[in-house]
Amino acid sequence: MSKSDDEPALAIRVYEKAQQHILEMIEGPDYAAGDRIPSERELSERFGISRMTMRKAIDRLALKGLIERRGTSGTYIPVPVIKRPLISRMFSQGISQIVRDCGGIPGNRLLFFEQQEANARVAERLDIKAGDALIVIRRLRTVNDLPFCVETTHLPAVIVPGLAADDLFGTQSFYALLKSRYGIDVESGEGTISVSTVTAQEASLLGLKKES
Repeated sequence: MSKSDDEPALAIRVYEKAQQHILEMIEGPDYAAGDRIPSERELSERFGISRMTMRKAIDRLALKGLIERRGTSGTYIPVPVIKRPLISRMFSQGISQIVRDCGGIPGNRLLFFEQQEANARVAERLDIKAGDALIVIRRLRTVNDLPFCVETTHLPAVIVPGLAADDLFGTQSFYALLKSRYGIDVESGEGTISVSTVTAQEASLLGLKKES
C-alpha cells in the first residue's frame, strides 16, 4: 500500500481524535451547560491538531447537537432543550419534573408573593368571584442556574390556607407541595402561547435586550 493510500485513513483518525478531545473536555468537571468553549485556534494549539481538522470536528459535533455555534460569539455547550407539551394531561408534571426528565437541574427564585383581590379577568379564568382573595406568586425559573422563564401563578386563597413565601424556598416542586399539604392533584390544564415584548424587569431577569 502506498503512502497516498494511507492518507485518507490517517485523516479520519485525526478527525475522530479531535472530536474525542472536545467531548472529553466538555464532559469534564471544568465545563457545564451554557459555557463557552475555547476557539478553534486555541483547541488546535492545545491538542496539536491542525485548525482545519479542528474546524471539521467542531462542525460535526455541532451537527449532532453536542455543541452549539453562535456566530461571532463563539461555540458553547448547549443547555438541555426543555419541552412543555400543551396537552392537558401533561400539565400535572410541572416545570421542575419536565426539566429533570430532559436532563437539566431545575431551580427558582421567588420574585413576588402577595395576597390580592381577584380582578374580573382572573376571576373568570379561575371560576371565582371578582374581589375574592388570591395568592399571587411570581418566580424566575432556571435550568442549570440559567434563566429559563418568569412564571406568575394565581391561586384562590381559600384552597391554600396558610401558604407562605417561605414554603417556596425549598427544593420540593410547587405541584408536590400542593399535593402533599393540600391534597390538590393537578390532572389537567389549558395552555396558551402568545408573543409579547419583554418589560424592562423581564429583560434584566432573563438576560435579554430591552424591547426584545
